[in-house]
This record gives sequence, structure tokens and C-alpha cells, in this order.
Amino acid sequence: MSTLATEAAHTREASSDVTFSVRNLWKVFGRNADKVVGTELEGADRERVKKETGCTVAVRDVSFDVRPGEIFVVMGLSGSGKSTLIRCLTRLIEPTAGQVLLDGEDIGEATPQRLRELRRRKMAMVFQHFGLLPDRRIIDNVAYGLEVRGTQRSERYARAREMIEMVGLGGYEDSRPGELSGGMQQRVGLARALAVDPEVLLFDEPFSALDPLIRRDMQSEVSRLQRELRKTSVFITHDLQEALKLGDRIAIMRDGEIVQVGTPEEVVGRPANAYVADFTSDVARTTVLTARWLVREPYPDERTDGPVTAPGTVLAEVLPMLAASTAPVRVVEGDTLLGYVGRDDVLRAIAEDQLDNAAAVAAIEEEAAEVLSEAAAAHSSGDAGGSAPAPAGSDA
Repeated sequence: MSTLATEAAHTREASSDVTFSVRNLWKVFGRNADKVVGTELEGADRERVKKETGCTVAVRDVSFDVRPGEIFVVMGLSGSGKSTLIRCLTRLIEPTAGQVLLDGEDIGEATPQRLRELRRRKMAMVFQHFGLLPDRRIIDNVAYGLEVRGTQRSERYARAREMIEMVGLGGYEDSRPGELSGGMQQRVGLARALAVDPEVLLFDEPFSALDPLIRRDMQSEVSRLQRELRKTSVFITHDLQEALKLGDRIAIMRDGEIVQVGTPEEVVGRPANAYVADFTSDVARTTVLTARWLVREPYPDERTDGPVTAPGTVLAEVLPMLAASTAPVRVVEGDTLLGYVGRDDVLRAIAEDQLDNAAAVAAIEEEAAEVLSEAAAAHSSGDAGGSAPAPAGSDA
């Protein structure tokens, strides 16, 4: 049996709920990297390490898991180490220390032959600057990974056409990259990555060079494809709004370290430290936090016949329901009643963690409560443009 076949047949004891597992990953650039990891300089800041060794710590003792079918977003400012991190996952950059497991297989121990096979069949990368072959037609660019793999021409072209249609570029198969806009070229890059049907998609700030409107279109496209294909993805970005829109979970990096990993709700609603709190301070909490975040048991003697909503409903959509009813909103998933969300719950979520002054928070809650009361009165009297509709699910 060949070395490649032996490696591929190796039995791996991987957890079924983890695709990528990163453990204690380091990347130190410089000739004296061995003087950093495993020494007293491990805990030193970048400036001291640079001064004493001439090395730059790009990724510092990073650990996380990526679950099957999720978009795991790594975000941070320029220089935080996020792009170095994603290149370490595929060994485009060799890590200094640590372990990267893909379905339980240690990427660091893979031979060059096995590593090429993993890159061709299990992983695909979408780059910021497209990386298209300018002299090749779009269909040839999309089919390139399959061509390298040795797939027959008719089969790879059929697959390429399918992917071109999926990303909305049907009819451009025979065009050249230079004839397409930036957003269209990035769609070609996405189609090329999908064509090899990888287990994992890696995105390295793929939309940062695009205009804002095109960028939003591409974010929506990735969301749509994720709903349809459920690919495991690691997405690198410096844009918090992009991270909140796309990420099932978000890892925030600073100076090579991960300072928090959590869902968008956790990052915005429960920041791990002052850095994350400042990072997310401009986010409208009502557009991120959901009913599930605030759900609770009913209070004694509280009405329980209010409107019904799903647990994933953001607070911005819960507020009108509360304004139109004197009862709290019922949060229901399938046939299960999870609990209730009332006006005070929403108001408190909007105010908390934003102000340190308790009196100021109380003032905000009181003022917002008055606004909601006025809105409810307007609904009941018909001042809002007609009689108020019956609360959704009020007789459920």
C-alpha cells in the first residue's frame, strides 16, 4: 500500500461534532522562534519579544473548535494575526508550535503528498484578491481545481457550469475575468472553491476589496449558499457587521490572541472584557440580541396570552409586538413554549452594559417604557392609522 493510501486509511478518533480542532497554536516569525515558545517569553508582550529576540509573535497559543456546518468567523483589526491564523490551518504558513486537526487528522504530521491531497479534496480557499487565471475562461477557472485533481473534462465542465449557475453567473462561462466586475470575479472565486465539493471552506477577507453595495450582495450570497449547502467555513474579516451577519460563532483576536469566542449574541450581549465591549459599543443591540437571549418564566399573576414569536426573532421585531399588547411575548419553538419576554426585559437589554451609571440606566428604561405605553395606546385607539390588529397567536 502506498504512503498516501496508508495515511488516508489511518483510523482517526475524531469527535463527530468537531471538524477543525486547533490546539495551542503559535506562529512566531524570526530566526529565534525557539526562544519564545516554552520559555518565560511566552507571556511577554510583542514589544518585549521583539526587543529581546528580534521575533514577531503573530499567533499566540490559540485554541478553538469549528463544528460541522457552521460559519466560524475570526475577526480583528489589522495586525491581530487573523490572516496568519487561517494560513496556518492549511500550512500555507508553517506553525511554530501547536496542533491543527481536520476530522481528527493532524495536519502538521501530513507528508507533502498527503497535504496536497487534503488541499485538493477536503479544503478550499477563497482569497481577497480573487486569484483567477486571467487568460482562462470563467468555466476553466471554476473547473481548475477539478482539472488539477485529474477529473475528466466533461465531468469537470458539468460541475463548473452547475456552480456558475449557483452563484448567479449563468451565461458568463466563456468570458474572461477581466471582462467582469469585482463582485462577479469574487463569485467566480467562490464557484471555483465550491466546485471541488470541499468539506471546509476558508475565506480570507474575501470581500474587503469590494464596494459596500457589492460587499453586502456577496455577504447575502454566502448566507444563501450556506443555507443550501451547509459547508463548514472559517471566515476571516476585520468588519464587525460582516462578522455579526455571517457568523454562527465569532472569535475576536487581539495581538495574536483570541480574547473571546461566542455567538453574535454573546459577543454583543456579554463581552468578555473592556476591549470587546468597546469593539461592539456601536452595535445596535436590538438587531443582534434575540428573544431566546431574554426568555424567562412568567411572573406571578402575569398575563400569558400575549403574541407569539420564534426564539430567533431579534428584539427590533419583538418591540412592535410588545407595543401592541399589554401581555409579554410568548417565545415558542415548534410546539414547545420556551418562556416569555416582556417590555422590561427588552428595555433592560438595551440599556445594560452600555452605561455604568445605574441612575442613567433607570432613566433610559423609564423613558423607553413611556414610549412603549404611548405606542400601545395609539394601537388600541387606532391613532396609528387604523384599528390595531389582534396580537399574533393571541388565541393559540
